[in-house]
Amino acid sequence: MCGRFGLFHTWEDMHAAYGLLNQPLNVMPRWNIAPTQAVTAVIRAAAGPNAGGREATGFQWGLIPPWAKDPAIGAKMINARAETLTEKPSFRNAFRRRRCLVPASGFYEWQATGSGPKQPVWISRPDGGLITFAGLWEVWHAPDGGELQTCTIVTTGANETLTPYHHRMPVVLAPDGFDAWLGDGGESAEDQARAAALLRPAPEDALTVRPVGRAVNNIRNDGPELLDAAEPLPAAPKQGELF
Repeated sequence: MCGRFGLFHTWEDMHAAYGLLNQPLNVMPRWNIAPTQAVTAVIRAAAGPNAGGREATGFQWGLIPPWAKDPAIGAKMINARAETLTEKPSFRNAFRRRRCLVPASGFYEWQATGSGPKQPVWISRPDGGLITFAGLWEVWHAPDGGELQTCTIVTTGANETLTPYHHRMPVVLAPDGFDAWLGDGGESAEDQARAAALLRPAPEDALTVRPVGRAVNNIRNDGPELLDAAEPLPAAPKQGELF
């Protein structure tokens, strides 16, 4: 799964990674992004001067389907299982029409340590570069006429590197998969098949794991000190289907 992540790469980093066409956003560096908070995601512009190109915009993390009566449902929709995207009413239309890229500097998981508290770990690229999660987005129309853009992060089965920490992991896209995931603006079966082919675990060497302090457990804590190294982890049992 993915329940907490960070994004402290700069706008310039994102502009270079995604070929963004829109004006810079005021994206503040963050080390502890939690569900229902604001996130940045990249979409394919449907109209305007940048139509067909990539733009970054703001979303609330936790997808609210257009038919939802209560926006609180978004807190339960922070992740979408890759295996059921085309079946679940909450996600199937977004998979067909509204896929996005969610940039991250890394994300957290928690390792069981026997009877004691779980040990947080920070998962990132070995070279420190941006990670790109596969995401879906929607626009929810409030009764008062307001609009809220929301998104979710797609997950798949964990690779062997991450299995000791959780049996799920976010779908991590390589640059050569960005266009296929964002789609061509249509809803063809071919377009969806190209996107579905990307829904697999990341290669074993794509991510590294290291222990960090438990300060990340409190969502009010947010700063680079959250990534300070902790004591080495004990050997952990595989999570299997515990969660």
